[in-house]
Parts: sequence; C-alpha cells; structure tokens
Amino acid sequence: MSAAAIDPVTLTVVEKGLQQVCTEMDLVHEKTSFSPVISEAYDRSNGIYGIQDGRMISQGETGLPIFLGVMQECVNSVIEERGADLEPGDIIIVNDPYRGGTHLMDVKMVMPFYYKGELWCYLANAGHWPDTGGMVPGGFSTTATEIHQEGLRIPPVKIMKKGEMVQDVVDMILANIRVSAERVGDIQAHIAALRAGEKSLTALIDRYGLDVVNGCVAEIEARAEQMMRAHIADIPDGTYSASAFIDSDGVINEPLEVAIDVTVEGTNVTFDFSRSSKPCRGPLNSVWATTQSAVFIGMKHIFPNVPMNAGCFRPLNVLRPKGTFLYAEYPRPVAGCSAEVSQRIMESVFLALAKAIPHKLFAAPAGTSGNLSLGGFDPEADEHYIMYYFSGGGYGGWWAGDGISNGCSTIGISKSQPVEILEQRYPLLIEKYALREGSSGDGKFRGGMGVDYRMRLLRGEGTASFLMEHGRFGPPGVLGGSDGQPNRIRVNIGGAEFEPEHISKGENFRLASGDYIDVGTPGGGGYGKPEDRDPAAREYDLNMGYGG
Repeated sequence: MSAAAIDPVTLTVVEKGLQQVCTEMDLVHEKTSFSPVISEAYDRSNGIYGIQDGRMISQGETGLPIFLGVMQECVNSVIEERGADLEPGDIIIVNDPYRGGTHLMDVKMVMPFYYKGELWCYLANAGHWPDTGGMVPGGFSTTATEIHQEGLRIPPVKIMKKGEMVQDVVDMILANIRVSAERVGDIQAHIAALRAGEKSLTALIDRYGLDVVNGCVAEIEARAEQMMRAHIADIPDGTYSASAFIDSDGVINEPLEVAIDVTVEGTNVTFDFSRSSKPCRGPLNSVWATTQSAVFIGMKHIFPNVPMNAGCFRPLNVLRPKGTFLYAEYPRPVAGCSAEVSQRIMESVFLALAKAIPHKLFAAPAGTSGNLSLGGFDPEADEHYIMYYFSGGGYGGWWAGDGISNGCSTIGISKSQPVEILEQRYPLLIEKYALREGSSGDGKFRGGMGVDYRMRLLRGEGTASFLMEHGRFGPPGVLGGSDGQPNRIRVNIGGAEFEPEHISKGENFRLASGDYIDVGTPGGGGYGKPEDRDPAAREYDLNMGYGG
C-alpha cells in the first residue's frame, strides 16, 4: 500500500503499536530477569529490525538508547553470518563486540519473525549480564590488554533450534561465567521477551494486514528522516570542532582524546573522529557499532522529538575512524566502550554543536555510568554473588534552566538499583547516599549535582573493580560556564584510605568485612557566565547548600 493511501490515524496507531510491541518485550525482559541490573536498573533493550540489513524499525520507549545503532549492526552481522541457516523457532545468541556489539557483558539474542510462513523481520534484545567471565568479577577489568582477558566471547550461535533449547551451547556458556545459576534465569528472560514480541506483533499484523503495516513502516521512516533533516537545516553550514578527554585507558596513565569535526552541509551532517588518539592498550577502545551509536544518541538528545527508527539516522554520516581508539579491531579490549567512551563521544558532539546552535544545547553532563562490580562469597547465605552497580550524576545547565541532579547516564533510560534491593541481595550496607553538594558547575544556569555514596562490605570477602570516568577532568561548561566537579573514588581497606592510581579506574581490590568504597559522582557543567545568574537563584543555591 502506498503512503498516500494510509490515513493519519492508521499511521499513528501502527507506529505506536510497533513501539508497544517493543515496550511489552522490555517489560517481560525486566520482570522475568534474575539479575537486579536488568530487573531493577533496566539495563536492557528490545526492538524490531529489518530483514535486509538489520535497520531499526522500532525500539521500546524504555530501552537503553546506546542500543539504537548497536542492535542494527548486531542484527546485520547475524543476517550475514547465519541468515541462510535460520528457521522458525531459532534464536541466535551473540555478544562479540566486533560483530556489532558493545562490551562482552551486553548479551544479545536475535530471533527471525515469520508471518504466515514468510520472514518479515527480526526481533532482538540485549541485556547486561553481571558477569561473562574474565579476569575480574563483573567483567570490568581495567588492565586487560586483549579481549580474551575480558570474558567469554560468543559468536552468533543458536541457543534455540526449532523451538528447543540447544543445551550444549547453554552448558558451554554457564561453565565459563560466575554465578551461573542466575544466568539461567537471564537466558530465559531474553527468550520470554522475544516470544512475547512474536505474539504481539502477529496480532498487530493480523489486525491491519501486511500491506498496511509495510506502508506504515516506510512512511514512518520517511517522516523521521524528514524531521531530522529539517532540524539540520537550521544549523548554519560549516565545520565545528571540539575535544573530550578520557582519564586514561587503565594501563597507561595518560589521557585519551576524542577529537571531532562536525561538518554541516544543507541537511546532512558528517562526523569525523580521525584526529582522535590512536588505539590504546587498555579496555577503553570503542568498537564501530558503539562509536556510531553514540553519535546517533547525541543527535537524539539535541533533537528529542525525532522518532527512533532507521530514518532519523540517514542524514548522519559517521566516518569510520580507522587507526584510532574509536574503531577497535580484534583483539583490542573494549570493556569500557559502551558505558564510558560512548559518553565522551556524545560529549564531543554536544561541545562541537554548542558553537553552532547554543540555544538548543547544554553543558556537558556527568558523562560516566560509574561502573562498580563486586564479586565474592557470602558466608551467611552460603553462596557466591556478583553485583554490578551504576550510579547517577549531574546534567549540564541548558539554555532555559539548571541541570538535573542525580540524572541517569546519557546512554540509558536506566536507574540506580534501590539501596534496599542491594542490601537484601548482597552482604553490603549503603551507609551514605546523598546529593553531592557543591559538585555542579557554576553559570547563568548551573549544572545538576552528582551523588555521594559509601558502600561497606558487611561479611565475608569481596573483590571490587570499577571503571568510571571524568575523574581527571570535570564535565565542561559552555558559553563561559564552569566545569562540574570531577569524579572521586576512595577505597578503605583495613582502615587505610587511598585513591586509585588511575583516579577513576581500578581492579581486584580485596575487601574484607568492614572495608568500604566511597564515591562522589560528577556534577554537570554550567551554561553561560556565572555573573549572569539570577541573584535570587544564587541565594537559593547558597541557602540550600548547593554551592554558588
């Protein structure tokens, strides 16, 4: 059916119906997962992807944005390698970063969807598993120098074949990861979400018919492209450059530079990262799928009203930055790519375009997921455990107001796991959890505040590792605003407190009962000159203890 023959009501209903299918998958994935990082923190995503190249047709409104471009590349890899080998009831599992992935902990499953015997699309999801093996519990090794040290790397293999579990594959995976019983529940949650999507999508197509749904998909993509091009047309033509900096790669204690040149020509934008640092030894390299996806997310933050599908990406040309740490190739380690490097890439996009359209931009946000992993044995529960935790930080001030305090990372619509859940599941006490007063960057509109928290081990022994960012440099302000306060980590072992050598990174800290980790996350950068701030707003900040 042609787009002209589709009435606006039907178009809207089908568009929202496709999104609802994905959102239902998100909810099933969330509610059935065993890992709190998925069930409580929503570190997962589900979507519908095209059969030719894996292009994104729709994604759930609560799915992590980092998977916007990543899942397209992942599904395309599955099509290229396994497309001719798939049948109804098959499900592929894959976590290989070099095959359209992120880090090894983000495990994807891809299922072909057949309507009346014909392949119509692929349903796919991703979920962060708290552990996939490797040098340290949780997978966030900061000293890995090759991918094999980071954990189990899974190529596209069938975990379900004609509707039956391939037990040999499951057994191989479980034998190579920690706390494997928990991962059985996560595997089942992935599969349950895909099957829920299959049921709901079938019902949607039954209701409207293939011709109408196909016509709507084409029109939805065309309109998303048109909307993105309309926004780009308002950006003055030219090349805008900026840099963002990684604290270190975890191995060599020197900064890495994300250098960007954004060229706007009419309704097209080209993103060139070729001036960025060379590939690094440590796990702060970024694979192509993550680098590209970070640009897509950055543009979505700037123009949030553009619908999420492949159409909105068409005007965005991201050049492959071969020869830099933003184009990792085997066997480069990549544990920090999706949670940390992606946010520096986004930050570079924000800083560059703030020079062109400051009235639509904002100062840099906290820009770190605050990844903290703890693995050990709980003598009271008589079981091993793996905890993965990420925290919030301040958003940057923007053209119409102050930044949000304790906002989620800019790559995810996620939330920190509740303190009560952490203390129930693990031998921990969260002694402090508060806004980090004075952490926001000053400006006409100040940044939001980060958070302060202290996590103490109550019993047994544990091994802690963390891979964070913005410890050497705080989130930059724009238009004369000051930078937010940088990340701060203190580890107390046996009564001796110290900061890690690499400031925001460290691994294999052996904690005993009573030891703790104290973290202060970054505040957002300030927007505009501090002297232009409303005196009443500054007095309020001082009275509330926010600084200023």
